[in-house]
Amino acid sequence: MIHITECPRDAMQGIHTFIPSTEKVRYLQQLLAVGFPILDAGSFVSAKAIPQLSDTSEVFDQLDLSSTSTKILAIVANKRGAEDAANHEKVHFLGFPFSVSETFQQRNTHASIAESLDRVDEILEICSKENKELLVYLSMAFGNPYGDEWSADLVAYWATTLEMRGVKHLSLADTTGISNPESISNLFQTILPTLNGASLSAHLHALPGDVANKAAAAHKAGCFRFDTALKGFGGCPMASDTLTGNMATEELITWANARAIETGLNMDALLEAEKMANTLFNLYQ
Repeated sequence: MIHITECPRDAMQGIHTFIPSTEKVRYLQQLLAVGFPILDAGSFVSAKAIPQLSDTSEVFDQLDLSSTSTKILAIVANKRGAEDAANHEKVHFLGFPFSVSETFQQRNTHASIAESLDRVDEILEICSKENKELLVYLSMAFGNPYGDEWSADLVAYWATTLEMRGVKHLSLADTTGISNPESISNLFQTILPTLNGASLSAHLHALPGDVANKAAAAHKAGCFRFDTALKGFGGCPMASDTLTGNMATEELITWANARAIETGLNMDALLEAEKMANTLFNLYQ
């Protein structure tokens, strides 16, 4: 079985036209009906940095979680954002972007890697106090365009360092869409044996048609958790406005179904969510 985290936050964050809160609630509510284990649904960051998600708290207020087991994840970038997210009763996971590229960490969170380690400790303390869980994204995990040091061993070093500090959930993020099946296989095979129980997921970007090959490489290397977005919408606006999109949820499911790999999702609800995604993301761009 594979576990799929749907990422509407990632799909929406780079859209310039503001999507009304009521539309976001409607879409997220449909995604909750699909039964994803985790829904990466919003962020508690500066409204100036990500204006599209400035209404996250209000949107979450309106979500009905009474008939779903899906856990809500929200992205945070510092202690203040973590406190705001942790104080929201409907948030279960706090997601923190930790880049193995010094340049991108500064660009994305206005903090150095050393400062970001301190932030991880602060967020872990907040999570412990408020009964939340922290998921750390290792961004630029497959390389970076800035000329910063990179190797699979370096990523493994940061993965084990974060686990030793208390992080139990990690995701390898292909922030600029440069991964290929060989690099995916190599990175997961390098990192998985070094971990002592922490979960490891794949947050990959892919062009249409590349999803199956990338998913197969990760799965064969021992990865059973994937971050996706319906129709492949989204990317990281802090890196580029023209990036390869997220792995398309429906393409990953097609790949899994062809191999009799279970996803545990409600297919009828998923089809309805696909229709909503097409309408929503074609209307707001």
